[in-house]
Amino acid sequence: MVVGGYTNEVDTIVVGSGPGGYVAAIRAAQLGQKVVIVERQAIGGTCLNVGCIPSKALIHVGQEFAKTKATSPFGLHLSGQLDFQQAQHWKDQAVVGKLTSGIATLLRKNKVDIVQGEAHFVAPDTLHITPKDGLGEGYRFKNAILALGSRPIELKAFAFNQDILDSTGLLNLTAIPQELAIIGGGYIGMELAMAYANLGSHVTVLEGTDRVLSGFEPDLVKPVLAQAEKLGMRILTNAQASHYEKTDQGLELFYQSQGKAASIQADKIAVLVGRKPNTDTVSLELAGLEVDERGLIPVNAQMQTRQKHIYAIGDITTGPALAHKASYEGKVAAQAISNIKGVAADYLALPTVAYTQPEIATVGLTKEKASQTGISVKVATFRFASNGRSLSMGNTEGFVRLVSDKADNRLIGAQMVGPAVSELIGEVTLAIENLLTAEDITLTIHNHPSLSETIMDASEGLLGQAIHQ
Repeated sequence: MVVGGYTNEVDTIVVGSGPGGYVAAIRAAQLGQKVVIVERQAIGGTCLNVGCIPSKALIHVGQEFAKTKATSPFGLHLSGQLDFQQAQHWKDQAVVGKLTSGIATLLRKNKVDIVQGEAHFVAPDTLHITPKDGLGEGYRFKNAILALGSRPIELKAFAFNQDILDSTGLLNLTAIPQELAIIGGGYIGMELAMAYANLGSHVTVLEGTDRVLSGFEPDLVKPVLAQAEKLGMRILTNAQASHYEKTDQGLELFYQSQGKAASIQADKIAVLVGRKPNTDTVSLELAGLEVDERGLIPVNAQMQTRQKHIYAIGDITTGPALAHKASYEGKVAAQAISNIKGVAADYLALPTVAYTQPEIATVGLTKEKASQTGISVKVATFRFASNGRSLSMGNTEGFVRLVSDKADNRLIGAQMVGPAVSELIGEVTLAIENLLTAEDITLTIHNHPSLSETIMDASEGLLGQAIHQ
């Protein structure tokens, strides 16, 4: 219905169609709400278009290409050649294009109206949507879910251009740089650094702190550093990038390390030092909303803001900026709007993964964090080198470590590094969420041979019943 010739009436409006927004919109529609979703750029948001999905596609291409150049233990003899433009086309069309078009289909299937344009609050219950062409329309809503996402942080001395790249620019290069410098050694920086090292770039990573991947325990990072060395990567820690200059040879990147000035040459420089929430894009003040010192919107356990009919999810709320966290919170918000009893966000088991080589995955508590909370724990580790499936794959680097509450053997944490741990972490996440014990895992028959047996073997270790070590 149109009111006053321009204002549409809706039950719920979702701003942003990333993994938080589109999931929230579909769930709200399934629960009987009339839903409009607003997207200013491309359906699927950052994750599907220029983040999680295309980066993993490029990582996969790099790893597959590296196999063609390496000496094979299996007796395979391959000649390493890569058509990078074809690889980029595959990433953009067969992967990203297929997923984004699929999400648009799912939204329409669930009768969610898709509106393209910029959203701005004009009142606590009204948004104005401005398309690229035209004056736009107003949307008066009963409830709103803000899934605004985030964007790369830009450093003043390294303004983004054709030479200074954010993650999007790095993913969309048309040629592989011979010399690539990456500022930032977090999980995004290291994932893409290793991808391009596999593709043939000589990669230098500058990290301002004393180690890369600082969000993970040092022994989880050690195998990644070993692989980085094999790939010929150069990792400079306690290195503060200061500025750059264009030269006849390309780019000269200047940095400070241990009080001394130094520089490196590069064809491209990527700045991957984190992301900032997009809370400055929708005129929040006109909705009566404020942000904290980090630009995040405070919410309660049901994702409600101080305006109880406006919800916020994903990267614009506290906690790690993870796509699966946003999707989970989107479902919480949609169910809260629909008055589902007892719905509330619970982060007991929130997995984190670095798609490095090898992969790192964690969930729940570490031994140290458990001790800080007063929990007495048991810890058991099982190495992939003792797993039959790992041996048959020729990929035995890393381990699975489980942490349990000593009082009742309930699983409370896991840390893994090795082959396919991004898939293995799901079993432990399910176990922690459902308060399962180490005995529950050991009594579950795991298919043989499989990587998942490492979880069973580690669980037996927690019980003092280890068989394979």
